[in-house]
Amino acid sequence: MTLDDLRVFVAVCRAGNLSAVARDLGRTQSAVSQHVKRLERETGVSLLERRPRGVVPTPAGAILRAAAADGLAGLDGALRRLRDLADGETGSIRIATGATTVRHFMADAVVAFRRRYPKVSLEFFTESSSRGCFDALGGGELDLAWVTLGAPVRGVEQRGVLELPWVLAVRAEDPLAGRARVDAAELRELRPIRLPPNSTSAAHLDAACAELGVRFGSDTSVADWDTAFLLAELGVGRALVPALPGHTAPDGPLRLVPVPALRPLSVGWAVRRWDALAPLARAFAETVVDCCRGLAAAPERAAGTLSPRTDPPPPGRSHA
Repeated sequence: MTLDDLRVFVAVCRAGNLSAVARDLGRTQSAVSQHVKRLERETGVSLLERRPRGVVPTPAGAILRAAAADGLAGLDGALRRLRDLADGETGSIRIATGATTVRHFMADAVVAFRRRYPKVSLEFFTESSSRGCFDALGGGELDLAWVTLGAPVRGVEQRGVLELPWVLAVRAEDPLAGRARVDAAELRELRPIRLPPNSTSAAHLDAACAELGVRFGSDTSVADWDTAFLLAELGVGRALVPALPGHTAPDGPLRLVPVPALRPLSVGWAVRRWDALAPLARAFAETVVDCCRGLAAAPERAAGTLSPRTDPPPPGRSHA
């Protein structure tokens, strides 16, 4: 078996579809299938189970996938670190983000990092969920992922950076627009715009509301936080969303009313292993943390108050 066989097999397990992997790799489906067949001949067991809508790993395939993903990610990381050593302060950093992440959490950090490391390429990949980020990290495709923190994930380390309070976004003429806060009892009367389905932020909101004995329906759903703000500004409905850095609404048609009864939402970095992170990737992660701490320490930019997380810094953090 070859490293290419293992890479293709891991990609097939992740996608659940041979033709999708073939398209992504620019190969034929037959060529992708040959990689899997070669592994099955070498191991003497069936590795994939065919189903009407694709393929899933067999129990034996799941064992090989886990081992191969770990090994390939470690090898890729080592090779990239060797290239960084050979090239000096050049290379690339691969970062997964959500649709609104760069604008609200990384804009200042990107500028600061590029000034310090002008020859380093920053490659941003948009994932629709934290789960997608974790899968890409597990496959060794990324260095870093900015995620909404949730339950522990095997093979991934999560470190919180900011606590985002919840706000109710409403039009200026809304009866709640002039309020200093929205209390827990008043949440029961809301039918807010729904956050992205199956997202960690939506699950966190549901759990936080359940703690208060609140359940509500929704007539509208969105794919990202910025769209929720926009629909609230257009008067389509009220949006229960995290207060985002740099998102202000002092003079426009939108008002952001704090909802302090809800537990804040934690956001931050996810990596495979902090102690194995390439120096340049670590430097970018630390730059983002420093800029976010600056946002949290700055005068209030939106309803609610941003708070830095108190998680310990990654091992070996440089204070230079």
